[in-house]
Order: sequence, then C-alpha cells, then structure tokens
Amino acid sequence: MSFLHPIHHTFAPHVNAAAVLRALGLLLQPWRWRNGPEREQLRAEIARRYGGDTVLFASGREALAALLKSLKGAPRGEVIVQAYTCVVVPNAIQAAGCVPVYADIERETLNLDLADTERRITPATQAIICQHTFGIPADTHRLRSLCDRYGIVLIEDCAHIMPDEHGPSSIGKDGDFLLFSFGRDKAISGITGGALVSRRPDVSVRLRAEEGAAAPLSLFKIKRLLFYPLVYAVARPLYGCGLGKVLLKLARTIGALVPILTASEKRGTMSSTFHALPNACASLALAELQRLREINDHRRTLTALYLSELLKSHIPHSSIPKSIHPALPLQKFPLFVHGAEAIRRTLKKRNIHLNDGWTGCVVCPAGTALDEVSYKKGLDPEAEKACEQILSLPTHPTMTEKDAKRLIDTMGSLL
Repeated sequence: MSFLHPIHHTFAPHVNAAAVLRALGLLLQPWRWRNGPEREQLRAEIARRYGGDTVLFASGREALAALLKSLKGAPRGEVIVQAYTCVVVPNAIQAAGCVPVYADIERETLNLDLADTERRITPATQAIICQHTFGIPADTHRLRSLCDRYGIVLIEDCAHIMPDEHGPSSIGKDGDFLLFSFGRDKAISGITGGALVSRRPDVSVRLRAEEGAAAPLSLFKIKRLLFYPLVYAVARPLYGCGLGKVLLKLARTIGALVPILTASEKRGTMSSTFHALPNACASLALAELQRLREINDHRRTLTALYLSELLKSHIPHSSIPKSIHPALPLQKFPLFVHGAEAIRRTLKKRNIHLNDGWTGCVVCPAGTALDEVSYKKGLDPEAEKACEQILSLPTHPTMTEKDAKRLIDTMGSLL
C-alpha cells in the first residue's frame, strides 16, 4: 500500500506545485479576486479558439441556466438531456423554467442514443444537450441534422473535453452553443467557473445582459475557493495514513472549503441568481487553457496506455467501449465490469480511490432525489445498466504513467 501517493479521481486532480503557487499568490492579492485583466484575457482566448461570442459566469451550471433563460422559448419548454449525467444539468434546466426530458445512451459511447433522442422530441422541445461523456465525442453531425429538421437548438456540453489543435475536430463544430465548465475535475480547472460560446447573435445580446447583471461572489467565498489547492496539497499525500482525511473533514467542518454540490442541489434545487466569474478563478483557468495541449497530450498518453494494457490483459474486450481510441484526451477511461462497486471498495483499502461520483445513479451523484429532477426509474435502461457496471480510471494531469501502470497491475486480479 502506498501511504504517501494515493491514486484518485477527485483529490484536487489539477493541483500541482504551480497551481498551489498561483493560488497562494492570488490569496495575497485580494484586489485581484473579483476584477482584473485575466477575466477578459480568458474570454478572448476562448473566443479565439472556438469562434463565437463568449460570456463568463461563476459556474458551468449558471452558464447553462443563463443560456436557457436567454433562448426565450415557450414557458415550461422541454430540453432533452441524456440519462447518465450530473444533477447540475437538470437543475440548471429547471432553474431556467424548463423541463428536463431524458433520452437513453449508447453503451459504446456513453452519449445520446440518436433514435431514442428523436423519440423524445415533442412540439415543446427547445434544445438538445449533448455532453461528450468523459471526453468521448458525441455524434454531433447527426445531432445537427436532427436539430435542423425539427428547428431545435443544439448545445454542446464540453465540460469533459476541450479540443486542441489535434482534436477531436468534431467537438465544438456543430453546436449553436458551446458550454464549458472550469470545475475542479473538468477538462481544465479554475476551481470554479463557466463559459458559453454563442453562435446566435440574437441570443448573444441577451446573454451579455445576463452576464452584466450577474452578482459578484462574496470575497469570503472567493477566499475559500483559493484555499482549496492549498488544503489538498497538504491533505492528499497524507490521505492514506488517515491524517489527510482528518484535515479535509476539519476544513469542511469549519467552512474553509466550498462544496462542489450542496445538499439542496442533490435535492434538485438551484438558485436562480447568477454570479460573475471571479478574476482569481479566471486567472487559474487561463493558466490551464494556455497549456491545454500539454494537458490533453498527457490524457492521450494515459488513454493509450490503458487501452494497450487492457487489450493485452484477460479482461473481455467488450468491457472497453468501442469508441475509445488512443488519440482521445479522455477525462477518464471507462470500463464496464461486473461487481464494479466491490472492486472500488477493495482498491480503496490500497489507497486507490476510484469513486468519481458517476456510479450507482443515472443522475449523479448517488443519493440524488430523482423525482425532483423528473427522472423515473426504468425510463432509460442502458443508462441505468451503465451506471452500475462502470469503473473509470483516472487520466487527470496529476495522474502519472507510473500511477497508471500501478493501477493496472493492482486491478489485474480483481477484473
């Protein structure tokens, strides 16, 4: 067992020494927390890379709610989203006054099943959201054709993957809107933050108005966000011996850390108040965006390593989604195995923590009040099966090749 080096998904996956120094520097300059040049630099860089009017909010969920509010559709309009998604997506839909409608997924892509998606379209359908699950590209070409046929808006949720000059070229090409999140375990991280790229000038006007009216985050909350890299830099290497766990519990108890999800969000409730992206978080996200190619290449390396090692192992090839190939910068590498939860529990005893919050529930995390987010059990069988069988392997920036090989070796007898 390695006490000093846990393998994980969620213990500050983007936090390295440089991130700690940046956060510490920002903590010592409170005049940069709310306002500064980095926010506009981030906006300009996103617009340059992905083409469109760019607006920024304090989180991806707020950005999505602002977009749906700006579409100005009929009251209680429907938005199709895949089952096997995060609760913040239906929460944002409902916060905007819309209704989430769930379509099933394809097992081999973990993305929308096109036939089932079309079956869910009604005259009240305003938009379809595709999420490129874990960095596996959705079939946006066919989704674009479907949306054009029915006069529906296509939103690409790119929280799990931001394409670079080496692709995937299909991502960000066909959407009317691109949604990015800068949360703690997303494609890039600013600890928090969200961006929308709009290719609809009429909607861009309303989005800019929403951004302009957004309230600033409190200085206390920004301070707590900036504490996150520092706390985890100390707690992470001590987690295996128990001290890190105690430190994190203490930090949460005294309110030093901002939770990723609140209890009310798990119950299907989201505030309708939008907040401006703090300049401090924009600064952290910009630093990561400027090294996106490096981050993505690291993910590609781990994707290729996992794929190669697993194909050589005794694991059935059907356990590996057919859509995965070595050039994908996956946010995590999904496998389908029987007894996935038992495997995670066994690995946890060896300081390997593979519970990423995307298991055991079609609207993640487990414990989400499904009735409150309009999901009825049995509605989407492929998604329900996938969430029980999925076992995901980390590809984040602080996961090393040595870690990945250790993980594969340790899992060998369990699969």
